[in-house]
Amino acid sequence: MNIFTPLTVATLGLLSAASLEAKQPNILFLFSDDHARNALSAYAGEDALMETPNLDRLANEGVIFERNFVTNSICGPSRAVILTGKHSHINGMLGNERFFDGSQPTLPKYMREAGYETAIVGKWHLLSEPTGFDFWKVLPGQGYYYNPDFRTQDGMVQIEGHSTDIITDEALDWLENERNEEKPFFLMAQYKAPHRNFMPHIRYADEFEDQTIPEPHDLLVEPKDAGAPFDITNVSFRRDVWDDVDLKLPMGSTENSKVGVWKRNFERMTEAQRAEWDAVWDKRNAEWAKQDLSGDELQRARYQRFMREYLRTVRGLDDNIGRILNYLDESGLADNTLVIYSTDQGFHLGERGLFDKRWMYETTFTMPLIVRWPGVTQADSRIDELTQNLDYAPTLLEIAGVEIPEQMQGVSLLSLLKNPDAQLDRKVIYYAYHDDRHPHAKVPAHEGIRTEHYKLIHFPKLELWELYDLAKDPDERENRAEDPQYATLLTKMKEVFEQVRDSYDAPAPGTLRIGPFAGPRGLTKAPYLGERYWEE
Repeated sequence: MNIFTPLTVATLGLLSAASLEAKQPNILFLFSDDHARNALSAYAGEDALMETPNLDRLANEGVIFERNFVTNSICGPSRAVILTGKHSHINGMLGNERFFDGSQPTLPKYMREAGYETAIVGKWHLLSEPTGFDFWKVLPGQGYYYNPDFRTQDGMVQIEGHSTDIITDEALDWLENERNEEKPFFLMAQYKAPHRNFMPHIRYADEFEDQTIPEPHDLLVEPKDAGAPFDITNVSFRRDVWDDVDLKLPMGSTENSKVGVWKRNFERMTEAQRAEWDAVWDKRNAEWAKQDLSGDELQRARYQRFMREYLRTVRGLDDNIGRILNYLDESGLADNTLVIYSTDQGFHLGERGLFDKRWMYETTFTMPLIVRWPGVTQADSRIDELTQNLDYAPTLLEIAGVEIPEQMQGVSLLSLLKNPDAQLDRKVIYYAYHDDRHPHAKVPAHEGIRTEHYKLIHFPKLELWELYDLAKDPDERENRAEDPQYATLLTKMKEVFEQVRDSYDAPAPGTLRIGPFAGPRGLTKAPYLGERYWEE
């Protein structure tokens, strides 16, 4: 069956009569990039790297999903899963370099058919033009933190300021001045923050400067000493962090520099912005040079600079989410607006000696999900069921009164929103990372499953299996795949793995592919390949 047919209510029969009569809630989808859960105090509690009072407020007034996971821990593919409710091998977005096929059915298209006015502002990161939105104003590619460009229906525009502030300004302007107040709204406000390269607004320059950020115990691990699959990657904190881009050392001052990247970011700044920036960093870099650090002492100092910039970027994100929550209260919209906060995946912050995402380990596999729906969700409640970003679209469609399409592979979480003690008929979740050819990371392709207590990961090209007993080893440091005491469990997990893959119509290991690529700047549109995106 060709599932990519034009959407009409008549042909799909997606709207029930009851849903048309019910009052549909407004839906505000707040989304960030690379927000690690240990930098969100509603999740990490006393162990949090920082306080996030506005996100905590949202959590205190709503529900937290404690075990929420990504299907593919990389930016573009994660966003495509959210838009389609389908795994990457079905929706076609296997890696960041592909164009997302906007002709297929997507969440905003269904929402619009259900009577919602749809809009997106901020980070899109899918190369193709947004479809299904009545209004869109999005960053091209990654976008810039300072004075970013935005793609719009009327062409490209540049806006002076910091992207986190600007995205909030644009979202609030649409809510206050542009939307049709006769319709419920579905607004996706999607931030670049806290994605690399971390460039917080200068007003946060002194935050965390006098704090020592706690180090993960394995920060100084050398990937070459850790063995497969880490010895081939380009996401080692010690080796691959860029001193100028990530640590704000003088441009090109060390071998670990990325002059072109840093230069392009500086070129975005006005003279006044650059003067403010230099006033802070020239002084800090002069002091850094006097220390003449080396060895492990140098690596620990580099970590502090890396983390302070990351946390400052999160601070700007949290403050701006507070602006939006305040507007909802002041405008009277809060009572009938469902607010969601999530991010596209987790992020390694030195754990295992790594930074970046892509891996199926808990640090980057887990992703925050907070939902506040006045009158429905129980304040300050927590949900322990296994959930994924695959479930976002089905959930929002059921809330909007839309019948969930059979082609969607996620499940609705509405029952959990109504009752945090409810249970899903799900005991296992599936993950697949495809983009092993990306030169930036060189993370090997892998896939696997997670149950409540165990995780199985398969690196097909390395012929490597990993099995973790999460109850005994939550940090996943003891691979039990070769342990005789776990032999029976390993056999059973492999059987379940094959069953789950079959249920999602996943390709056989080793046949996953990314191409054809769209090119680093998306100049050549990749052709649509049909319902399957792999070679038989």
